[in-house]
Amino acid sequence: MQYYRHLFLFFTAFLFLTNDLFAQTKQANQIDSLMKSANEAGFFNGNILVSKNNEIIYNASFGFTDATKTKKLTPDYRFNIGSITKEFSGVTLMQLQEQGKLKTEDHLSQYFPELPEWANEVNIKDLLQYTSGLPNVNWKKIKSNNDVFDDLKLIDKLDFVPGTQYDYNMNNVFLRQFLVEKITGMAYKNYVSKHIFSPCKMNSSEITPIVAEKYIAKGFNNKLTEDKPDFLAGGTFLTTAVLLKFLNCLHSNKLISKKSLFELGQQFNLPDTQSSLGEAKFTNKKLIEYLHDGRAGNYEALLVSNLNEKYTIILLGNNYNGKLFEISDAVTAILKN
Repeated sequence: MQYYRHLFLFFTAFLFLTNDLFAQTKQANQIDSLMKSANEAGFFNGNILVSKNNEIIYNASFGFTDATKTKKLTPDYRFNIGSITKEFSGVTLMQLQEQGKLKTEDHLSQYFPELPEWANEVNIKDLLQYTSGLPNVNWKKIKSNNDVFDDLKLIDKLDFVPGTQYDYNMNNVFLRQFLVEKITGMAYKNYVSKHIFSPCKMNSSEITPIVAEKYIAKGFNNKLTEDKPDFLAGGTFLTTAVLLKFLNCLHSNKLISKKSLFELGQQFNLPDTQSSLGEAKFTNKKLIEYLHDGRAGNYEALLVSNLNEKYTIILLGNNYNGKLFEISDAVTAILKN
């Protein structure tokens, strides 16, 4: 009797596994058909990875590595992930808070007494939620990260009282990086490499300025003009598979605690605002879903992760066409049958 019970359970499990594999194969074929059409229509030049139930079910490349259109992309190529890189500076600050080296309520003047009076009003939370009131970076003037900090010292007035309004701009992000360097005594690039890339085995990751040029996709527009190199430190180049490793680390609380992840995902209470995780949804302070997009020149990036339904979609491109959300919606529809 025991033998037949075991046999029944074995065949039941086998049938479930077979059906699941069949469904995933069907979905992968549908995604492949979709992506070929998107590429042929000129909507997508880049790499895509789709994970479901903790397994990669689709991982493919479409188009070319640069404006010459002589070399095809492969999954080994790294792309600038644009604003998604803001998650790294957010995670580093949460790590330092967990170590007791800062509090998000701390004002910037505590760490940068050389900044003007407004540093007494702006706290670290404002930098994480883009509510500092700082004007944006003077892009025409700066040539280095040092220029960014020197320009911050020349700001005499904030655009609004910190914590009362929202303005998504890069001065908030550069100040996060400067904080990491001030508190740890390490270059921001080195700190991220040691405390995020290394524990998550993100071995091929690069932060600007780029050292290893091999397998770097070059951004280009539809007139086949290539982007100029990024001269500021902090831009991040990853493969789709490496970005998935980061997400898995983040979601499993390997980098920061559940409490810190919840804090990082909070945004200013108005429509169309973002947290340091982009658009994040929580249930009982547990992350259940989030979406983050990025753009840098002609690089475009999008990640969509649903932790309840156990799927993640990552799209990285180097020829901006503004169609990633539509593509992601179509892939999501396939995954949901």
